[in-house]
Amino acid sequence: MHESIEEHVGQSLFNFQAALTESGSSLGEFIREDYIDKWLREDLYHALAIRTTFVNAMQLHLAAEGLFNIERVSLSPVTDPLAHDVEYTPSIRYKGQTYMTTHSMIYSKMLALFNPKIKGIFIDSPNIRLEMESPNRVQRGKYLIDFSQMDIEVRRNRGIELDAYIRQTEKVEKILREDHEQALNFFERLIVAAITAVADTNEENLKALGVALEVPEPPFPRFQRDEAVARLGTKAIEQPLGKTVEGQFFWITGLIRENYDLIYPYLKSDGGRVPLSEFTSDMIYNYDLCTQSRQRKDNSFGPAFEVLSGGLREWLFEAIVARLIDNKIIDVAPQIEDDNIENIGELGGYGPFLMAAYQKDEHGKALFPETFGGGVGVERCLFALCLGDKIRQVDQITLFGKNPDSYPLYLF
Repeated sequence: MHESIEEHVGQSLFNFQAALTESGSSLGEFIREDYIDKWLREDLYHALAIRTTFVNAMQLHLAAEGLFNIERVSLSPVTDPLAHDVEYTPSIRYKGQTYMTTHSMIYSKMLALFNPKIKGIFIDSPNIRLEMESPNRVQRGKYLIDFSQMDIEVRRNRGIELDAYIRQTEKVEKILREDHEQALNFFERLIVAAITAVADTNEENLKALGVALEVPEPPFPRFQRDEAVARLGTKAIEQPLGKTVEGQFFWITGLIRENYDLIYPYLKSDGGRVPLSEFTSDMIYNYDLCTQSRQRKDNSFGPAFEVLSGGLREWLFEAIVARLIDNKIIDVAPQIEDDNIENIGELGGYGPFLMAAYQKDEHGKALFPETFGGGVGVERCLFALCLGDKIRQVDQITLFGKNPDSYPLYLF
């Protein structure tokens, strides 16, 4: 098997080199122009200096907040299904089991908080998302298929069980609004800490790239997705909203997105679900943080990009299952009998996760944690902050960035 893979890789590279030769170029020329010349650029040097401060500052802040650093999960029977299009999820066979490469560590993050003594966790995590190439072959600038994300998850410890979820909606909504506010405040403190560190440490690097940083003051501007769409007349609201704010950071909340982002109320007392047509932004407890560069020459802003996505998470077994089914991620609910899942073969890789979510303590109380979390796209955030006359696409701030719109073949 190993030899056939090596042969396949070698044949692909042979074909690529032959195509370069046919076009009047060479492999050496391609490597010099598309890799070595980039590695030698001053712009990349300055971007990496900023990245180092940014990532280290986030980790130091999160540790100071009492969160634990945990190991990366690159392979799992299940990964984030994602609401946007990717080509497919790569898989690997090992010891008789098929494992997915992680789009993100979302399910692992939630499982990591079973222990009530753990306040929260963070990981500079791997993410492989084989993004669709631009259909018009336009350089979109911001995408990578292999990138880093500062993944964070924090316990909420509210103890809301199914009966209260169904029958005490006003009380639960009040709690969820409080926790949503706590989550936004948590991530604002993180961003302030990281941006302060970069502003204090990397002034010369920022100046060399032609951009400036202003440490944001909480609370950041906030926009509900439904209201913004209605007001702006478009669903592409990030960049238009950026033009309405004075600073570099702002929130968009209440986006219809992934199966684990909390929608409340969702389950009804009669066993049904609130229909999709009735969802509004104030029922969806998630958030996107957007940022835009500030140009040093005239203090203008570059276009805004989403750099952090997160939300309060679904925590009740019944709601978790309902959301997975309604989002067409699994077809049927797990049938649990005698501590086994009778139909585990119909659940794809979700069987073990759902069995964990089903567990209760000796008093019959659910063990699955209530959490909020999010992921800061390291390269996306760096790109958004540095975008200007010197930095025009994400390739320029990465050593080995695999932009789906850039290269016919990735050599390193």
